[in-house]
Amino acid sequence: MAASSNSSLSGSSISSDAEDYQPPVWKSYLYQLQQEAPRPKRIICPQEVENRPKYYGREFHGMISREQADELLGGAEGAYLIRESQRQPGSYTLALRFGYQTLNYRLFYDGKHFVGEKRFESIHDLVTDGFITLYIETKASEYIAKMTTNPIYEHVGYASLLREKVSRRTSKTKHDSKKALLVRVESNSVEKITSLVRRAALKENENHFNYEKAHNFKVHTFKGPHWCEYCANFMWGLIAQGVRCSDCGLNVHKQCSKFVPNDCQPDLKRIKKVYCCDLTTLVKAHNTQRPMVVDMCIREIEERGLKSEGLYRVSGFTEHIEDVKMGFDRDGDKADIGADTYADINIIASALKLYFRDLPIPLITYDAYSKFIEAAKLINPDSRLEAIHEALLLLPPAHYETLRYLATHLKKVTMYEKDNFMNSENLGIVFGPTLMRPPDQNTLATLNDMRYQKLIVQLLIENEDVLF
Repeated sequence: MAASSNSSLSGSSISSDAEDYQPPVWKSYLYQLQQEAPRPKRIICPQEVENRPKYYGREFHGMISREQADELLGGAEGAYLIRESQRQPGSYTLALRFGYQTLNYRLFYDGKHFVGEKRFESIHDLVTDGFITLYIETKASEYIAKMTTNPIYEHVGYASLLREKVSRRTSKTKHDSKKALLVRVESNSVEKITSLVRRAALKENENHFNYEKAHNFKVHTFKGPHWCEYCANFMWGLIAQGVRCSDCGLNVHKQCSKFVPNDCQPDLKRIKKVYCCDLTTLVKAHNTQRPMVVDMCIREIEERGLKSEGLYRVSGFTEHIEDVKMGFDRDGDKADIGADTYADINIIASALKLYFRDLPIPLITYDAYSKFIEAAKLINPDSRLEAIHEALLLLPPAHYETLRYLATHLKKVTMYEKDNFMNSENLGIVFGPTLMRPPDQNTLATLNDMRYQKLIVQLLIENEDVLF
């Protein structure tokens, strides 16, 4: 089906003069179809029906046949009613007229009404959304199938250029009112596509650490008209029209989300805390090589704690450890963990261990866990190190870099063994279950694997210069 004339994307490139810039035109074809979809017409039952479920209204007609429902609908496009099934008493059917025929759907209620994945507060909303979906998918099935062939997402280089020009202009003195007005117009254009602008601008940033991160898409209900930031097409329906990345705010169709590259650039405004946050998400949001918790705690420990007896084995007071955690969650890299605030270095060491324990995906990830355990079980030392090296390559880049940095630090800790009594084996006992956990969280498996977890960390420390 041919799209309307404004369905082509303009503004995918930008001229050298900001005045010539034209923002992308969101494609309106699907929006126009939504406006044309049939409007629901409730067929009211003329008499009160006994045993009518309290969550249905006068559109409920009791136990009637399909033929009776078809006759009541009267061939009116958009008409609908609810009936109780004759073959399965206690189950209910939504009958509606669309495309000159009566369609019947099994209807469910669990506090909300649904016939499929979407759940609605009212039958009217369910039917309205249903007609929109039926109409658009009937009229534009071919168009929808081709939505991802020329996505706007591949042409957002203009965003960073535009942002740079806006920044340069706003830094000048505002002696020319015409130029000041232009800046405001351009800024408004940027705000309309904030997640795309952020992605393109960060991509151009030389200081940005290029760790790959998949988007964290979740089904989302958008209030008011919204367009997909991948294909530029309208996101149709009343609820759950698409998905939103909870880390960077990118809004796309569910089907388009399958084609979006793993280039999520998390927005700090969406990252609520430091502890319990995915490691890659955290470092990309803060644009750092490693989590600031790791860098700051290790720096503090190496400045004043390497000779502390039982370092990492002796725990600090729980309430002080929680204070450090809350400090990072609240203040990020501005958190105060100095000696004046926390004289006991064991508090800082314990806070670092807690950070690794709280990771939703362990530093040695679930995907790589079995490879590390298999490597630890090998008898030949050379084969074992080779297998560990190969397993390390399975880690996401941010995890690999953090583990490398930690192993280098722990190697330094062992150099002060005569003072702190912490050799690589002792550190392996402490950090083994902290850095790696079995995917199934099976207690028996965890107990059986503990000696291998200890050995892995021990070997990483002893051979950090070879393995990384």
